[in-house]
Amino acid sequence: MSENGRKVAGAAGLLAASVLVARLLGFVRDALFANQVGSGAAADAYFAAFLIPDILGYLMAAGAAAVAITPPYLKRLENDGPEAAARFASVVVGNVGVIASALTLVLWFAGEPLLRLQFGGFDDATLAETLRLLRIVLPAQIFFLTGGVLRGVLMAHGRFGPQALASVVYSAAPIVGGLVFAFAAEPLSAHDGSGMADGFAWGTLAGAAIGQWLIPAIALRRLPGAIGRIRVGLFDGDFREYLWLALPLMLGLGLTTVDEWYEKWIGATLAPGSIAAITYARKLMMAPVGIVGQAVGAALLPTLTSLHQRHDHAGFDALLTTTLRTTLGLGVLAGGALAILASPSVRFLYESGRFSGEDAQAVAGLLVVLACAVPGWVVQQVAVRGFYARGEMWRAMALSTGIALAVFPLYAWAARSHGVRGLAVASATAITLNALATVVWLRVRAGAPDPLALAETLVRGVLVVAISGLSSVFALGALGTLGLPVEIAFVQLAAGGAIFGVIALVATRFMGDESMRAAVAALTSRLRR
Repeated sequence: MSENGRKVAGAAGLLAASVLVARLLGFVRDALFANQVGSGAAADAYFAAFLIPDILGYLMAAGAAAVAITPPYLKRLENDGPEAAARFASVVVGNVGVIASALTLVLWFAGEPLLRLQFGGFDDATLAETLRLLRIVLPAQIFFLTGGVLRGVLMAHGRFGPQALASVVYSAAPIVGGLVFAFAAEPLSAHDGSGMADGFAWGTLAGAAIGQWLIPAIALRRLPGAIGRIRVGLFDGDFREYLWLALPLMLGLGLTTVDEWYEKWIGATLAPGSIAAITYARKLMMAPVGIVGQAVGAALLPTLTSLHQRHDHAGFDALLTTTLRTTLGLGVLAGGALAILASPSVRFLYESGRFSGEDAQAVAGLLVVLACAVPGWVVQQVAVRGFYARGEMWRAMALSTGIALAVFPLYAWAARSHGVRGLAVASATAITLNALATVVWLRVRAGAPDPLALAETLVRGVLVVAISGLSSVFALGALGTLGLPVEIAFVQLAAGGAIFGVIALVATRFMGDESMRAAVAALTSRLRR
């Protein structure tokens, strides 16, 4: 493996581990939430309350702040010195903080009419609950937005620890809030679960303040000169450059974001509990996406940007193609495992308290569909970094915006014709098409990745999943005849997961491509330590 590859692999390993821990904590949070709130109108209200804050974060490029700040920060650091880079970061943080605070205040008062516009299918009680929860979680975006810039600066210096810790703290805080509120306020909650979501909402706000902002702020104090004294200057030249890079991320309707908006907007027109059901399934589906796609993409960007700025085209092409093949292979394996183990996963995590067996069956059916989109999700997360590293945010977002607008009728028609399951099918189809279009457009613009190499990885991965999946199904059936209680969710999940995993590792050694075999070798090496 090249030096660049080792740097990306090391950072990706750290971030993937943190995402894994955060996702595990997220499962605990979701299981606790399902137990206390269930999958009805109260859960719909909680999940809907996050949509306006999410839109604010998206329009301010919260999730992509590191993407927008890394290339210009590195350019100044390498060409003009650390003082110029620090000045750039300081004015970006100051301006983003002022704008985010002002917009948060506006949305606080405009929340009710905006919610009525988006969720006209809610009754008055559900709408009132949504508004109350919205006003709790809305200020979290201030910490997300400013903290995203701080973490981008840290990652530009090769400091990935605060980014890793931020996601863990953010995932843990709602658990604490939910538990505290459960013990303190259970007698005050309604029978349908309304009111029980407060602890999770306050925990989300605390997690954003501590994990997303305070931790990177403390880390920057240990990196003198990385960022200057915070300044506000809306017309500053440095801030204009940041805006130029961030605007396509703010204005473009990336399908990886608006997919969730579509699910909530259209889900509100379906039966009560539809938003909650597809959100529970989506959270499980996004676990491998975060562990594989988001972690690798975040680790890849600084190295890929440096290669482009040094005009190392061969290194850029090789690193991008190899990374895409690895993530595609892992995405196929993860999606296959998730689809096969959907039912025991949902029953084990969620089925208790106010979350019934009928709820579990509905969510598991949606998860099988959404799991088919995991390869598309992880490829999109990595491929789009090829555009970002080249400073071509506008091209990437123009493509994604066009696709996002074009597929909205598909979501609406599928939901109208087939309910929430049709909505899930539309989501999986659209995400896959979006990833394919991104790879093709990147190939046209950058000359990489190699589409035949990716096709080979896909075919090999599907074969490995087919062998592993069939083997686990037959093995579970055989174990059932021998008296093993495979009908118990935990037993089915543990045994089925172990069988699938072992056979997939062996099959990959013989049938996987070079990048898949290297990933498996690295994994087994880590497990032996």
